[in-house]
Amino acid sequence: MKTFYIVLVLLIVGFLIYLGFSSKNIDNIVVEQPIVVVEVAEITYMNASADLIVPELPFPGAVTGKEFSVIGTARGNWYFEASFPIDVLDKDGNILVQTYATAQGEWMTTDFVPFKGEVKVPETYTGPATLVLKYSNASGEPERDASISFPFVIEY
Repeated sequence: MKTFYIVLVLLIVGFLIYLGFSSKNIDNIVVEQPIVVVEVAEITYMNASADLIVPELPFPGAVTGKEFSVIGTARGNWYFEASFPIDVLDKDGNILVQTYATAQGEWMTTDFVPFKGEVKVPETYTGPATLVLKYSNASGEPERDASISFPFVIEY
């Protein structure tokens, strides 16, 4: 008889537990999650397109140190004598650095050719900057100028 009461109590407790869980509507449970807004910087093209030059590093919106490499690929006709100019501008558009990227392969082609350039920003500058990759305009004619640019941040 004692066993009967134990089983009965266990059944009642189990039934009450079941009713407690089944009465909750889990569809109405709201879990609050923080909203993260990520601003994606875009590339600005001047007489150029992604079919002519594709930067890989730094990427738009990146945070860099004062010394960094600029790498990517560009069509062979973007180069002149295997190089093209790179400018780094400060937040006011003043030139911080002027240097060159050089082809890392045969550049006398219309195919994409890897490039690399080394940048060393003055030690005194930190903050927003703009990277400008310029078409190597050997003619000097302004109507043939082309470039791509994008913002990034110099932090360390």
